[in-house]
Amino acid sequence: MARAATTSDVFNAIAEPQRREILALLRTGERPVTELAHELGMSQPGASKHLRVLREVGLVRVREAGKRRLYGLDARGLRPVHEWAGGFERFWNESFDRLDTYVRELEQTRRED
Repeated sequence: MARAATTSDVFNAIAEPQRREILALLRTGERPVTELAHELGMSQPGASKHLRVLREVGLVRVREAGKRRLYGLDARGLRPVHEWAGGFERFWNESFDRLDTYVRELEQTRRED
């Protein structure tokens, strides 16, 4: 069954490239929405909407600091993505192993010629 086009889960939330950019910026520490908006070249309301979605799925936390609200990464919410992507690790490792074997065989053949 196809997934609903919502942002109610982590996978759909991070499908939006600008949200992934926000998460990347937040890896270095907390930031106010104005700074995030400036870094991404978007309006403050646009950045706020993305932050709301990221908060709703548990990827971003917010705390009050005086008159400012600081947004920070809560990477624990990425666990389902990490576990899903990790399922492909064996595939990639086997693919790279086959490529490595092929390259070594090719080099051996060239030395014999």
